[in-house]
Amino acid sequence: MSVTSESLGATGPSPAGAPARIDPRGPRFAATLTTVVLAVALLSSSTALTVALLAVQAVLFAVGAIAGVQRSPYGWLFRTVVRPRLGQPSELEDAAPPRFAQAVGLGFVLVALAGFLSGATLLGAVATGAALAAAFLNAAFGLCLGCEVYLIAKRAAPGTS
Repeated sequence: MSVTSESLGATGPSPAGAPARIDPRGPRFAATLTTVVLAVALLSSSTALTVALLAVQAVLFAVGAIAGVQRSPYGWLFRTVVRPRLGQPSELEDAAPPRFAQAVGLGFVLVALAGFLSGATLLGAVATGAALAAAFLNAAFGLCLGCEVYLIAKRAAPGTS
């Protein structure tokens, strides 16, 4: 498969029935920014700041899960600012696993928000910490836990390989 600017940004149309392909460095870049946002939220002594940061991250996760990682604000930032400064990726990856990972991240951040807003700060801190750990693993080591769960579930589903 040849690498084109459309396939790198993954905002152009994919051939009918073909899964969207993305530059794998984009989700890793997004995970780096997510790590920073969640770390600041977790370390903040202000509940209001924590809730605000988690709410922003929830919106970012929701956009990534619903519209696709390539259409999220972090995806746009990668595509317009970072990607032009990098060489061609050695390969492209299916956009579905990172998109699923965004939905998983959204779930953890929503639990964290519910915890902080209801006064169950331990629940909020644990859920934020879990999301932070997953984002850090992706940012630092390229290990996307949500992507791995997606692939395991896809293999376990009847009629798939």
